[in-house]
Amino acid sequence: METTMYDNLLLLPLFQGLSKNDMTTIIEKVKLDFQSYPKGETIIRQGAPCEKLCFLLNGELRVQTKDAIHAYALTEIIKEPMVIEPQSLFGMQTHYTASYQAHTQVSVLMIDKAFIFSDLNNYEIFRINYLNILSNRNQVSYQKLWNTHIGTINEKFVNFIALRCQLQGGEKILQTTMEDLAFLINETRINLSRLLNDLQDKGLVQLKRKEILIPRFEKLIAHLDESNLNDMEL
Repeated sequence: METTMYDNLLLLPLFQGLSKNDMTTIIEKVKLDFQSYPKGETIIRQGAPCEKLCFLLNGELRVQTKDAIHAYALTEIIKEPMVIEPQSLFGMQTHYTASYQAHTQVSVLMIDKAFIFSDLNNYEIFRINYLNILSNRNQVSYQKLWNTHIGTINEKFVNFIALRCQLQGGEKILQTTMEDLAFLINETRINLSRLLNDLQDKGLVQLKRKEILIPRFEKLIAHLDESNLNDMEL
């Protein structure tokens, strides 16, 4: 395997800290399944069994989570390097919580769950990295839950998106009706409409029929933080 491939693998969160000698041993023992997908092809479907660790090595993925009960869907774009839903590999619900589609041409690495137990788990650094990833995701999710339905309508809207995102930046697309979203954040439709139109005037969102596009979610968060700071100064 070329040096560049070693370097790419060592950039992945679960392999960081391993030496190239360790990686050589792993490659000799563990079946690494490298796949390439063209733009537009679906790699993983929401609800499918999670039986492998999947790593995004190159390119961008379009991630969409649908909530059939509350009739909305949230879409975001993720970039390499990234491990896809490591928390879904173990536990009571071992199914993917989102669908993953190639937003550009992508390269992914997949490792069967059996090899995690038989080989990778023997490396202390791998175990620590895995535990750190799971712990960090759990801690971030716990902190987000404290903000649900709390604060101004601006805060409730931003927190609704943040709670359901994998990344707190980049493009987000929320597909829902104004009535459904108002109900979900416990606000009136008219107040939500005023907020969204104000955010659109500021260039922070783009409103379409049953769709809210947020070009850069980090800018929306920064706007919220700035508004809260101004309120405190008053």
